[in-house]
Amino acid sequence: MNPFEEAVAYALAHEVDWTRDPLAEPAHWGIHLADPAPWNRLLGPVHARGGVSGVILQAGRVRCAWGEPHRADLTFSVAKTYLALLAGLAHARGLLPDPDVPVVSQLPGIGFDSAHNRGVTWAHLLSQTSEWEGDCFGVPETVDRYRTVALDPRPVAGRKGEARPLGAPGSHWEYNDVRINQLSLALQHLWRRPLPEVFEQEILHPLGARDAFAWRGYDGVVVDLPATATEPARRMPCTPGGSHWGGGVSISAHDQALVGQLLLRQGRAVIDGREQVLIPEAWVRRMATPQPLAPFYGWLTWLNPGRRQFPAASSDSVLMMGAGGHFVWIEPAHDAVVVVRWLDAACFGGFVERVAAGWASAAGT
Repeated sequence: MNPFEEAVAYALAHEVDWTRDPLAEPAHWGIHLADPAPWNRLLGPVHARGGVSGVILQAGRVRCAWGEPHRADLTFSVAKTYLALLAGLAHARGLLPDPDVPVVSQLPGIGFDSAHNRGVTWAHLLSQTSEWEGDCFGVPETVDRYRTVALDPRPVAGRKGEARPLGAPGSHWEYNDVRINQLSLALQHLWRRPLPEVFEQEILHPLGARDAFAWRGYDGVVVDLPATATEPARRMPCTPGGSHWGGGVSISAHDQALVGQLLLRQGRAVIDGREQVLIPEAWVRRMATPQPLAPFYGWLTWLNPGRRQFPAASSDSVLMMGAGGHFVWIEPAHDAVVVVRWLDAACFGGFVERVAAGWASAAGT
């Protein structure tokens, strides 16, 4: 008997209530609908989704899979963690030597030049504490001020979209997709290559990912890269760090698990038969370090300190999470990565309990 049979059955029975065809039923798809007008609309492409799918990797091998684990679906804010990995890869390549310096010191002229924004560092953006002010891809960051998320225990202090007074960079934690898009824009200027190309060629392919993959931008959004001493000016599409307003990453559950395993292995992967470092271990550890302003959050990852959020998971768990019920649970206690997609988010805790029970059952046999 598969020890995860009950967990799989539970997941299949608790699919998110989003439509499977956003083009046919746009009123039952996505999180942009909760935004103040005129931002409660899609700015980029979306596509039909599959049903509940998932995979459990343990010791680098597939222990269990269900649904359509090789189907590429939108993954929403799981893509935020991909930005942190691209930043870590840039750090490894010498493109981002110090994440604690202001972004403007490397990239003037792209939105960090004002008196308020000059203090924003890469670390602030990665930890969602930047308090960055402005518009990105045509959307003002005020749209996501006073935003609430389920794992944030703080009481609601205002209405979403109201102009909450800003503090200094690093003084306040707020989940804000426009600021994430500003990080994506900065990384594009740093790499001077399309981020989907970098992620696919420099991370996915070395990990052995081979399923369909796409990372799409908003309609008509491009970025102009100025000429440098060694390169001409370039123009290319720029991609958001999620699918809040459409676009974003489409990827399979199987390949999500491979990315999760990269974090589980502290940035190391077996490539061409030998272990190599893709992301520096110190960077991966910082991604999983609780921050004082939001101890449930690291660098674009969700954490489980004291097992407060998910008691059945270990306190060392690291999670990538996205709207629509997308979860990548990295569980060092069992050398495992668990992916579940299109699950009712309110049921993720129950799913975790059943997976943990499966590990206990397997250990007892």
